[in-house]
Amino acid sequence: MKYMLLTGLLLGSLTVQAQVSGTVKDQAGEPIIGANVFWKNISGGVATREDGTFSISKPDKSNHLIVSFIGYENDTIQVNDKKAVLDVVLREGMELSEVQIVSRKLSTLKLRSSVMNEEIITSDELCRAACCNLGESFVTNPSVDVSYSDAATGAKQIKLLGLSGTYVQMLTENIPNYRGAASPYGLGYVPGPWMQSIQVSKGISSVKNGYEAITGQINVEFKKPQLPEADWVSANLFASSTSRYEANADATLKLSKRWSTSLLAHYENETKAHDGNDDGFVDIPRVEQYNVWNRWAYMGDHYVFQAGFKALSESRNSGQAHHAGMQSDDLYKVGIDTERYELFTKNAYIFNKEKNTNLALILSASWHNQDAMYGRKLYNVDQTNAYASLMFETEFNKQNSFSAGLSFNYDAYDQHYRLENKTELPLIKAFAKEAVPGVYVQYTLNLNDQWMLMAGLRGDYSSEHGFFVTPRAHLKYNPNEYVHFRLSAGKGYRTNHVLAENNYLLSSSRKVEIANGLDMEEAWNYGASVSTYIPILGKTLNINAEYYYTNFLKQVVVDMDSNPHEVAFYNLDGRSYSHVFQVEASYPFFKGFTLTGAYRLTDAQTTYKGQRMEKPLTSKYKGLLTASYQTPLGIWQFDATLQLNGGGRMPAPYELADGQLSWERRYGSFEQLSAQITRYFRRWSIYVGGENLTNFKQKNPIIDAANPWGSNFDSTMIWGPVHGAKAYIGVRFNLARNSD
Repeated sequence: MKYMLLTGLLLGSLTVQAQVSGTVKDQAGEPIIGANVFWKNISGGVATREDGTFSISKPDKSNHLIVSFIGYENDTIQVNDKKAVLDVVLREGMELSEVQIVSRKLSTLKLRSSVMNEEIITSDELCRAACCNLGESFVTNPSVDVSYSDAATGAKQIKLLGLSGTYVQMLTENIPNYRGAASPYGLGYVPGPWMQSIQVSKGISSVKNGYEAITGQINVEFKKPQLPEADWVSANLFASSTSRYEANADATLKLSKRWSTSLLAHYENETKAHDGNDDGFVDIPRVEQYNVWNRWAYMGDHYVFQAGFKALSESRNSGQAHHAGMQSDDLYKVGIDTERYELFTKNAYIFNKEKNTNLALILSASWHNQDAMYGRKLYNVDQTNAYASLMFETEFNKQNSFSAGLSFNYDAYDQHYRLENKTELPLIKAFAKEAVPGVYVQYTLNLNDQWMLMAGLRGDYSSEHGFFVTPRAHLKYNPNEYVHFRLSAGKGYRTNHVLAENNYLLSSSRKVEIANGLDMEEAWNYGASVSTYIPILGKTLNINAEYYYTNFLKQVVVDMDSNPHEVAFYNLDGRSYSHVFQVEASYPFFKGFTLTGAYRLTDAQTTYKGQRMEKPLTSKYKGLLTASYQTPLGIWQFDATLQLNGGGRMPAPYELADGQLSWERRYGSFEQLSAQITRYFRRWSIYVGGENLTNFKQKNPIIDAANPWGSNFDSTMIWGPVHGAKAYIGVRFNLARNSD
């Protein structure tokens, strides 16, 4: 408490100066993030925030404000009033008959102005690789790991701060999404061409969107029909050497000055079964998916409305492709059929634009129906979710802002399952539900963009776990434009639905043991980071160093160590934590070329029935090097990414009859290389590339693949890629509304 008082006194003692403020946008009216704003012949300056706004103190020695951003013409504005409010529009490049010269924007942006440690992965960054879906969108990102969770289903899992993706709160346009039954395969439900940007917030986050974020938030922003730059029609066609084909298209219609609508469609099909290591099992599951979304927007002067309806149908098939001497009915098959429907509305009434005073109501619902077969094991689930959030926000002045709100979340799981490969056993029926109303308040203090403090507190009542409180706080200090310091601390909670979130673990012969009375998970997260912006030879070297510590007070442990033939879920009795340190540097060595390097160390440990050990299948370190070059006229784009994945611990093995271990106790490091070349034309582009060009594959990813009905079969011991090098080609097309 005394440290909070000291911090408050220190913040209160700073002198608040008159500010020149404003917004920087491009010619299409889209806010420009990270633009440089500084006074002529005066050192120092500020960068625009995520909404394009800025504020800067006016010195007595200069009346000329300069606004600059890579790929745009500089704008110099004469300012005499120390409290002036400016609307700045930067001009982009010129247009030729064949090639449209597009400004070279930063593709991954560290939000200098945010009090939290946030970055935005823009659509430009997503185009640097074959980002066919959300799970393939972090290839060039050093913070987020995406890997296969098993070798049979093709399920991909995010890891952030050394912990499972279930501790990351997934949001779509700031609405909690892809929870529970959708989490194992949800990364494939978001087509890459639909995304406008991805916002990654590490560590504890804001209390606005709930209590679930423990290691961070990932928020996906989609293409919106109301934006001025929305294409009239755009499309993407993709094909790979593994016989995977995709088609995406979206069309936008401006019905009036206020109303607009868009239709987005996606189809994908992995048409062939591949068995590159000749173990009889499919390396890449055959997935066929239909995905369609219709959204509407009304943009009034004071009232804003958005709504959308999304429908998805996916069939995922894998397992044994062939086996000598076995009939087709005896082959081990994996089949997962999913139907998912989503509906949302956003309503906001703006009382005062200058003070950002508004009242917003968000409503959403989803229905997720999944029928899954793992050999003769079955897991069928119908999950219903309803979510509501009422939020009020206002800025008392440039220094003080306030937010408060009410929320309600409801989940229901209707489950039918069989956890053993015995068809004579009846299906077990189980129904679980949870209703959680909540309330929050959040206050932000901004002193001259030099000190920022954001503190939030929320209280929620779970129908299953009772009342709990979530405190969170963030502090940012930048003594000058070259160095920014951030501190964060707060709590997070989540309810664990073990079968819904981990049913891919059924693709093994392991016995499943679930303890009674599982706790609601509870953890503290602490973070510290420093970002530096060092001018060298007329360019800026960006260096970011960060450390995060996550400490669980309560946790549902997933134990694959105590018994190698069992997976057990039970409450933590002991310590469970993760330490993560990461450093990242980026520098534009010459015009059009940027090199980024990163290195991360992870120490994640959990207590398994009295013994504290490293978390299995978690790499101790990761290195990343990305290079990007765009030719001066923007015609060609070259991108390459090299990943160094460090080794780690395997779950405890067992001895075979011949005395050999079922698998090694640890796995080693490996490298992966991906590259892409893009050729831009006026309204379309073509790209070719390759993934895992080092052709590294985990040897024998499936344990006892020759005997899937035996007691040793296990496809969940995955720590590396299960398929080799892959090539792809694609075409992107966009027809803008003002095209001639």
